Amino acid sequence: MTTQRDAAAKPIQVGLLGIGTVGSGTFNVLQRNQEEIRRRAGREIRISMVADLDTARAQAVVGDAAQVVADARAVIVNPQIDIVIELIGGYGIARTLVMEAIRAGKHVVTANKALLAVHGTEIFAAARDKGVVVAFEAAVAGGIPIIKALREGLTANRIEWIAGIINGTTNFILSEMRAKGLDFDVVLKEAQRLGYAEADPTFDIEGVDAAHKATIMSAIAFGTPVQFAKAHVEGITQLNAADIRYAEQLGYRIKLLGITKRRNDVKGGGIELRVHPTLIPAKRLIANVEGAMNAVLVQGDAVGATLYYGKGAGSEPTASAVIADLVDITRLHSADPDHRVPHLAFQHDAMQDTPILPIGDVVTSFYLRLQVADQAGVLARITGILAEHDISIDALLQRESAEGEAQTDVIILTHDTVEGRMNQAITQMQALPTVLAPIVRIRKEELS
Repeated sequence: MTTQRDAAAKPIQVGLLGIGTVGSGTFNVLQRNQEEIRRRAGREIRISMVADLDTARAQAVVGDAAQVVADARAVIVNPQIDIVIELIGGYGIARTLVMEAIRAGKHVVTANKALLAVHGTEIFAAARDKGVVVAFEAAVAGGIPIIKALREGLTANRIEWIAGIINGTTNFILSEMRAKGLDFDVVLKEAQRLGYAEADPTFDIEGVDAAHKATIMSAIAFGTPVQFAKAHVEGITQLNAADIRYAEQLGYRIKLLGITKRRNDVKGGGIELRVHPTLIPAKRLIANVEGAMNAVLVQGDAVGATLYYGKGAGSEPTASAVIADLVDITRLHSADPDHRVPHLAFQHDAMQDTPILPIGDVVTSFYLRLQVADQAGVLARITGILAEHDISIDALLQRESAEGEAQTDVIILTHDTVEGRMNQAITQMQALPTVLAPIVRIRKEELS
């Protein structure tokens, strides 16, 4: 008869699906810090099986420390494997393998934010029914323990809002644009040369990656299902150096933020879930997060504002989060499933159906840049249209025209207004014959 003490003495056996950048980092950190991790977890954690289509590469990483196979399903059906780590990525085969692992009674650790943002509700329900854990600290902000902070450290709080720089590629690009006065296309090429941006950077620069992560944090913060399809997503491809320079003159910096906010001023309540370039006062700590670093600002009713900062990607920072999940599952391995930390922080029968608000109902303030004819009455007509839509002006900046120049830039910062109202005003201003180019609109958040 196997006693609880005997079971605790046996190593936890882990199967790793995918041994690329994060997978190799996970294996190496686990090997390097094995004794430290064992003392924290209470028993040894051992990656004993690795699946990767490139078996030669996998074998070069693990040596004779683990069995290497090409077929991921061989890991899932192995009765000796307790935990499966999914590091393949994407929505397709990764979803199939995660669901098969759950059905096989395996705990799962994943860094796959895209998978969870789109299929998380289904995956968590399956795991709950099977009595296993799906852990995903590495899915949001790499090495920053933001999931644990939201689910456990801030559990006494009613979360009011979250705003995060949660994509290192776009933060690097915006930092370089500000520091060097360069336009987006030039800096993107440099980011690709340095390895900060992929050959196909679409998910990063169009805001999709950040929206996956914001969706997961929103569900945890507000106790709702994951609803990526309802997120409003804008990237940074339309930004140029002039807007960053004007924002700087007005005391702001532009960051791509993932924002989710509880709203009680709408009928029945609602949740904002949006990703877009945002003006932030330059004096805020989060506005000074530069390069490829990530930061997440959380406002709780009891604790106030807390800021979480660190590396949001990379081999070993992400591995740090993967291994933290392995340790958590090891500690909970024999715990009653009903008394584990819920996947999305709230007990499954206490989830809410609070709606995600359409972007037209969002309330925020705005930065507007209008290229206009340099003639009398233009500014009066523009400010008149804003007044007609009950939009008040916070600050106004007009570039002085050079001698002989027939056009100029007008920069307007507004007070808070409903986005739908601003859309109507922009449509009306854009129709003026004296407005010579598409109006640039960037949302502004004070984050205080």
